[in-house]
Order: sequence, then C-alpha cells, then structure tokens
Amino acid sequence: MFYYLIIVLKGYCLYHAYKNSNPYYWYFLIFFIPFGSIIYILTQVYNKRDVEKIQDGIVSIINPTKKVRDLEKRLEFSDSYQNRVDLADAYLEIKDFSNAIKYYLEALEDHFENDLYVIKQLMEAYFKAEDFDKVILSAEKIKNHSEFKKSRLQFLLGQALERIGKLDEAEDNLKQIDIRYSFYNERLIFAKFLIRRDKIEEAQEVLNEMSNESQHMTKLNKRLYRSAFVEVEKLLAGL
Repeated sequence: MFYYLIIVLKGYCLYHAYKNSNPYYWYFLIFFIPFGSIIYILTQVYNKRDVEKIQDGIVSIINPTKKVRDLEKRLEFSDSYQNRVDLADAYLEIKDFSNAIKYYLEALEDHFENDLYVIKQLMEAYFKAEDFDKVILSAEKIKNHSEFKKSRLQFLLGQALERIGKLDEAEDNLKQIDIRYSFYNERLIFAKFLIRRDKIEEAQEVLNEMSNESQHMTKLNKRLYRSAFVEVEKLLAGL
C-alpha cells in the first residue's frame, strides 16, 4: 500500500512539474531522490507565500525581536498607516506594551479614529499593561459596533470594570460571553468572578454547563481546553 502511495505521489509531482514547465532538475529530484516528492510539494505546489509565512513564523519564535527590527526598518522606509500597525502588532507579540500602544495611537492619528482592528489591539495592550481606564475609554468608541457585542472585546471591558470596582457593570458585560460551546477560558473567568461575588448558584450553573459540554467535544478541543476543564471540575468539587 505504501509503495503505491509513493508511486501516485511521484506521478502527481511529475505531472505538476510538466504542466507548470518547471526546470528539468525537478524531474531528477522527484524520481531519484528520497523524499524528493515531498520537497517538491512543499516548495512548488503549496503557495510560495504560505511557505514564506511559515518560515517567518519560525524565525519569529527563535528570534522574536528580529521581526520588530525588520518592521522598524520598513517603517523608516515608508511611514504608512499599515506599517505602523504591523510594527505595533509585533511589539504586542513580544509583550512590549508601551511601544505597541505608541504605534497604535500614531496609526489612529493619521487614519480612522474608530478603526475597529486598531482599537481592539489597543484594548488588548492597555489591558495587559493594566491601564484599565484606557481599556474602558477605548471600548466607548466601538461599543455600538456589531462586532463588539458578545465578543472578547466586551469581555475585556468587563474585566477592566471589575478592576476599578464597578462590579455590576462588569457583570453585565462579562456574562455576555456565556455562550454554549465557546469562550471556554473566558467563561471560567466569569464563573470565578461570580464566586468572588458570592453568587454561588449562578457560578455553579456556568460551570455545570461547561462540564456537560466537555463530554460532547471533539478530541482536538478537549486537548486545547484541557486545563480549563480540569479547573472547572476542581471548582465544582469545591463548591
């Protein structure tokens, strides 16, 4: 079976090379070199831009500041809105929140004051920098947008409101993400918020729903959210 699979794979690569008029050395590599077909598919069949993105991602993991330096040079060459946003995103990725905020604000100055994407990123940066008043001010600009309702943005607003002591407003916003089969980590945080407010029955309801949902999830989602559901069961056992 494995032998026939190799033959089919080689045949496909040879056909693709012929159809796309690729250089003749590819025929040699596909036919004679072990794993030549895989090398051909990765470099010639997949979109080359996708391959470049994968390479960039690997480099970013190994050397996270390289991406920032490259984007700083790009911004020096072309001081554009998109280059500022890209640089701010890169700073946010490496948890340099002050510089991320700086470039997001500069981008907004020369573009749309209510740019949803930039304000969303700003809210993330402000929240992680623990500037909760700015999270709330940013949310005010987009709270009537359809994408704000029942989203992580509204959840961040709720958390910021809790941090400054506006607990009723915080609960009103946090509970909007209590949606079945979604927002597992956020719903766990909401349940803990309810426990802190001594709303035990409401917290149990959220946790029980999550526990029941975990029994009907795909294996992938179970792995992705395993730590959240382990904590759900621990909280339920302790209530």
